[in-house]
Formats: sequence, C-alpha cells, structure tokens
Amino acid sequence: PAISVDTACSSSLVAIHQACQSLRQGECDLALAGGVNVILSPQWNINYSKARMLSPEDRCKTFDAAADGFVRGEGAGIVLLKPLSQLTPSDRVYALIRGSAIHHNGRNEWIMAANPKGQEAAIQDACLRAGIHPAEIDYVELHGTGLPKGDALEAKVLGEVVGNCEGRKDPCVVGSVKTNIGHLESAAGIAGIIKVALSLYNREIPPMLHLQEINPDIPLEALGLSVQRQLGPWPTKTGPNLAGVTSVAMSGI
Repeated sequence: PAISVDTACSSSLVAIHQACQSLRQGECDLALAGGVNVILSPQWNINYSKARMLSPEDRCKTFDAAADGFVRGEGAGIVLLKPLSQLTPSDRVYALIRGSAIHHNGRNEWIMAANPKGQEAAIQDACLRAGIHPAEIDYVELHGTGLPKGDALEAKVLGEVVGNCEGRKDPCVVGSVKTNIGHLESAAGIAGIIKVALSLYNREIPPMLHLQEINPDIPLEALGLSVQRQLGPWPTKTGPNLAGVTSVAMSGI
C-alpha cells in the first residue's frame, strides 16, 4: 500500500515507524519511507510570524542564548528499508533501526512544546523496543528548532532519561540538522534520520551551527549532555555505535 501520514512535524519519522512495523509483521519485505516539504503559500509564514515563532535573523540557533525562533526549509528525503534477513551482498547498509516508539504529546502549557512525561515515555519505550539501555546511546539528533522554551524542555527531558541515567560514563552528544538546512516541518524527521545514518556510516558527527553561548536554561554539564561544535569522530567505546532521533509535533512525538 501507499500511505500518506500527517502528524505535522513528526510525519516522516512516524512514516518510518509504520514502515518498520509492516516489515516486522511480514506485510512487506521492502519499504520506502520519507517526507517532503514545499512552501507553496504564504499562509503559514504569516501565521508563524504573528506567533513570533520565526527567527528574524533567518537562523535556527538551537540551544543558543540568542535563539529567537526557527527558519522554514524546503526539502525531501526517502530511505529504503528492509529486514536484515532480506539483505544481499550488494546492499550498502548505512544504519540499522533497532526500535522506535510514538506517543501523543499530552497536555502542556505551550502548544509547540511536548509534555515532559510524554517525551520521557517515548524515549523509554523506544529504548525498550530496541533492547538497549539509555546509557548506551552515544548521540541524539534533537528536534531542536531554536525556540528557547522548547529547546530547554527537550534538553531537560533528554538529560533525565539519557544524559544522567545510571551507567553512563561520558556525556551524550547532541546536535540538530535544522541549524544546517532549517526546519523542514513534515520532512524534518527524515532529514535527521539521513544525517544520523550518514554519521554512523562515516563514523563522524557534523557540528551544530550558530552556537555562540549556551542558553542559561540548558545546563549541559548538569544534564549529562554535550553539543557537537565541530566535525569530529564518533565517540570511541566498546560495543555498537548507537544514536537516537527525535521529533516533536502538535500531534505526536
């Protein structure tokens, strides 16, 4: 089947989640999943501007003290998914999806922020389904739009579940591709997936741009997090390299 998924900014990650479910249930043995965002009308630019959600400087300054909103971006991305049992010698494998989870945001004081309990539950469920402990995660691709309140909330939740969890030895590295290409909205998740897959494949993590001074509401060290500020090698450790990708929207995470 060809299925259209609309959960706002988390749409393409939810599409990947649903595709993986179909593969695991044997409904198909190969799936294409992704997202696209094209700005064809000024309507949402006007709405976001009135809500003061867009950056006047046209920069997504995720985690920065001067963060002042996001930048809308256009783009498309797609990935080919298949079970390990269906791989052939000619297949080039960039990454393995070990588990995923989706939740509703739940009620929160601010419409663009996830409910902390809902976000915690989603991360914990994803780790449980992947068969891993949060302490094993090396890197997390943030939703990180550059909205100060939302970024601080995401950092706090991530710190509690992943950064400061029992057994962690080194800070969890974080970054956001939105600082590179803007917020692709319905295609934001697939942009994050592609970035992480290429990072795992090349064993390098690209930097998060436009970061001059950390938002004082995001105490990185206390949260057990570390921002990738320049191109660098994947953290060295014993065991497989592991990453998480998160996306938040008004209708799901």
